[in-house]
Amino acid sequence: MAGNREFNYRRLHSLLGVIPVGLFLTQHLVVNHFATGGEESFNQAAHFMESLPFRYFLEIFIIFLPLYFHAIYGIYIAFTSKNNASKFGYFRNWMFLLQRVSGVITFIFVTWHIWETRVAAAFGAEVNFQMMENILSNPLMLGFYVLGVLSTIFHFANGLWSFCVSWGLTVTPRSQLIATYVTIGIFVALSIVGMRAIFAFV
Repeated sequence: MAGNREFNYRRLHSLLGVIPVGLFLTQHLVVNHFATGGEESFNQAAHFMESLPFRYFLEIFIIFLPLYFHAIYGIYIAFTSKNNASKFGYFRNWMFLLQRVSGVITFIFVTWHIWETRVAAAFGAEVNFQMMENILSNPLMLGFYVLGVLSTIFHFANGLWSFCVSWGLTVTPRSQLIATYVTIGIFVALSIVGMRAIFAFV
């Protein structure tokens, strides 16, 4: 019984990492990419997202609750899983280890980012181009954001590979190899979007 519960929790954890958390990540990166078009372009995109109907309901039940279930259970997995990359050194074993490491970094980064933006907005600050420009004017914060965004994207892309395996979408070695190339492509594409967005504020 405990084994079945653990299995179901892990599948739910994997599912939430893709839907809705992964979809929200992709959407968030696309909105931030509007910064490459200048201050007005980003502010219009940010205002559109803030003007969505039922915004608070969507943020709580579609974003934050799934995000933090995935994050907290993911931290539990990270510190209880047996990593064997140093012993075997196979590509997938290293991806297993990096998934856990990137998950911890992502948890720290996302929590800080929410504090700097959404919590600040709740106290009256305006989430706009100038806010992000001010945050990223500090070289240490710029480096932190680069590391955080790349870790988050890697965690999503590599987690997408694991999702396909755990949900039975890729069961053969060939399908898993194809999924590896696809997820690497997703990581590269989203990383370009994310880095272009960050440096548009600098």
